[in-house]
Amino acid sequence: MEQDLARVIVTPEQIRARVGELGAQISKEYAGKNLLMICILKGAFIFMSDLVRKLDIPVETDFMAVTSYGTSTESSGVVRILMDLERSIEGRHIMVVEDVVDTGLTLKYIIDNLKARGPASVKVATFLDKPSRRRVQVEPDYNGYVVPDEFLVGYGLDFSEKYRNLPYVAVLKQEVYS
Repeated sequence: MEQDLARVIVTPEQIRARVGELGAQISKEYAGKNLLMICILKGAFIFMSDLVRKLDIPVETDFMAVTSYGTSTESSGVVRILMDLERSIEGRHIMVVEDVVDTGLTLKYIIDNLKARGPASVKVATFLDKPSRRRVQVEPDYNGYVVPDEFLVGYGLDFSEKYRNLPYVAVLKQEVYS
C-alpha cells in the first residue's frame, strides 16, 4: 500500500494529540448535556471511535450511512441515505461526526435532514476540512485539520474501500485513482 502514497500529511502522533484536544473541548462544552454523536459511515468510524474514548461526559452513539460519491472520486451532489438512525433525535443535542468536509453538499443535506427531526441542537465535528472545495456554505463546529485539495486516504478515508486502516493520513498518488 505504501507504494501508492505520495506523502503523509497527518502522522499518528498528530492524530492522537488533536483528537485528545477535540475530546477535551467537546467534553467542556457539553458538560451537563445528553450528547448523541452520529457517525457518518464508513469514513468517520475510526475518528469517532477515538473521539468518544477521549470524552469524559456521558455520550450515546448512532450511525448513518450516506453516499454522494458512488465509485467516483468526485461528489455527484445527489445524496442518498443508505442507513438511517435507530432512534428519534427529537429534543436531543446532536453531533454529526464526519471524516472530511469538502464540497459541503453531503454535510448540508445531513444537517438539513437532521434539523427537520426536531433536535435541541446540531453541531458537526470533522477530522479533515477542505474549505477550498466548498460549493455550499457549511462550516464544521469542531475541526481536526484543514487540508489541501488532494486525494487523501488513511484513518478511515478510502479509495475503493482500501487504505482505511492506515494509522495516518496520506496523499494518494494520482496514477492510482485516475
